Amino acid sequence: MAEISITLPDGSQRTLPAGATATDLAASIGSRLAKAAVAAVIDGDERDLSAPLADGDTVAIVTADSDAGRHVLRHSTSHVMAQAVTRLFPGAKYSIGPAIADGFYYDFDLPGAKTLNEADMAAIDAEMRRIIAEDQPFKRVEMSPADALELFAAQPYKCDIIRRVTSGAGDADESAEIAGGDTISAYRNSPEFVDMCVGPHVPSTGRLGHFQLMKVAGAYWRGNEKGPMLQRVYGTAWESKQALADHLHRLEEAEKRDHRKLATELDLLSFPSELGGGLAVWHPKGAIVRKLMEDYSRARHEHGGYQFVYTPHLTKATLFETSGHLDFYKDGMYPPMEMDNGTYYPKPMNCPMHCLIYRSRQRSYRELPLRLFELGTVYRYERAGTLHGLLRIRGFTQDDSHIFCAPEQLTDEIASLLDFVLSVLRAFGFEDFEFKLSTKDPEKYIGDDEIWERATAALRSALERHGLTYSVKDGDAAFYGPKIDIDVRDAIGRTWQLSTIQLDFNHPERFDLEYVGADNARHRPIMLHRALLGSIERFFGVLLEHYAGAFPTWLAPVQARVLPVAGAHESYARAVADRLAAEGFRVDVVDAADGLGKRIRAAKLDKLPYVLVVGDDDVAHDTLGVNRRGGDVERGVALDAFVAQLHDEVAAQLAAAKA
Repeated sequence: MAEISITLPDGSQRTLPAGATATDLAASIGSRLAKAAVAAVIDGDERDLSAPLADGDTVAIVTADSDAGRHVLRHSTSHVMAQAVTRLFPGAKYSIGPAIADGFYYDFDLPGAKTLNEADMAAIDAEMRRIIAEDQPFKRVEMSPADALELFAAQPYKCDIIRRVTSGAGDADESAEIAGGDTISAYRNSPEFVDMCVGPHVPSTGRLGHFQLMKVAGAYWRGNEKGPMLQRVYGTAWESKQALADHLHRLEEAEKRDHRKLATELDLLSFPSELGGGLAVWHPKGAIVRKLMEDYSRARHEHGGYQFVYTPHLTKATLFETSGHLDFYKDGMYPPMEMDNGTYYPKPMNCPMHCLIYRSRQRSYRELPLRLFELGTVYRYERAGTLHGLLRIRGFTQDDSHIFCAPEQLTDEIASLLDFVLSVLRAFGFEDFEFKLSTKDPEKYIGDDEIWERATAALRSALERHGLTYSVKDGDAAFYGPKIDIDVRDAIGRTWQLSTIQLDFNHPERFDLEYVGADNARHRPIMLHRALLGSIERFFGVLLEHYAGAFPTWLAPVQARVLPVAGAHESYARAVADRLAAEGFRVDVVDAADGLGKRIRAAKLDKLPYVLVVGDDDVAHDTLGVNRRGGDVERGVALDAFVAQLHDEVAAQLAAAKA
């Protein structure tokens, strides 16, 4: 019998009979791998396990517990959900149904303008489980666009996708649905249900089952508010019962930590409808935390050799024509304001104005690197459906820096920036980081390819010189240069993109920025864009969720609350508060109008670091009863000792980040 040789990811070889599939390869390696396998990567392309192998192929088996494997599980489960909906609601029209982060969704147009309710969701779940129990095989079929239009004649959204994708007009979600071009792929898992898809899918529906339907939401077809409103059913799917339970627990924790809910409960800020969507007002307690964040940022930047600048909130259109924002970012900008001396825009970015500051006079190489810093408020138009508390907002303040340096300073400056960014993020309690290098979008960039290659190589070199592991996000760069994104992992395992370092050869060219070198010749500087916290508002929201509202002592709006046991102890309670305030701490007193137990419960709901209870013995001995958040109650603590302890705690929290 003829044989073929297959190369595994570790470089080892495997010999199989001619005609063997990826399933056969997994089984030849081991029964555990065969059981966990859901797809294969053959010479770089994801394929079904039933795909035949050829001599010389390099093959990796995709298991259910990997990110790629979960994507396959979720996409396969979405097909099962669509099949269940079409069984339960004959005549239902379906559009797209992709896998997404941690789950999947499908959009439906149901007959009779049917709106799904809780009972319908339970019925869909039950029908999905019947389909899974039937262990229907997923079969890939390929056809011409004409045949696909005939096959999906009763599905108008699918026909629309076919026409758009085959004409080259489809968007990313639509293009992911089908192979496109002259051949369209689809998957059938029963005579009754077929849908276009590039795959791969699990071998059969019986490989699924650890899922939960989550919610129903409205979704306009193609996101067009003038188009049909569809019903989007969301679900999640995982490789095991435990993995599903862990995810649902994380969601439960995330709901408890929702910054919008906590902001209301803790009286930090609000979103009055009178302001319009995506705009917040900060209440005194929230404003204290924000001030602490901003003060810390200013102090670190001043110590790091940055110079502070301020720029206006709006500017003439010509500035954004020069920078390129009107060509590439206009949809994210607010509409222009026509004034008697020109057209003005609220600024979406600070960088063009920082270029003007650099250009205000001749610069020498001795001034470089020139580091400019601004807490600058910008305005970006976000669609109403994308707004999400402080995490997606229309008016926000960036801790924005732009660094102008000579080419020979670039790698050292990026390396220094990485140290600086990580140090500041650690000050706020983040320790787990991911680094992503974003490269040029071939459809949306300015400058020549050589400049982009140099810029990308410089960022890559800095990451590797730092010994940092990173992933590459192809085509995700800003229009003016590649970037490094730094994500943090929060207390419940979610990742948040916060800090960005962007390298820019293009703005110095567009604004004709120069410096005089040691050779007395004029040279072009390189520009680095750097937002460390990203935006103050979004960072605050992330921080609030990370700590579930229980800010560390140095950052808490009220660090200690003094509670007199009875009215006779109120004078001493105020003296304790005055002493703490004189030492620079944030403290308040709640008098004994209500019972002590009620006041202690209220203080715990406010998530205060310390609740200090004072009674007869404390008045007599200048002591306190110290209730530390999450700790044991200590009686008879000397006031001087507590003051020293509080100083040490706050100093240690900040010093640890700078170490």
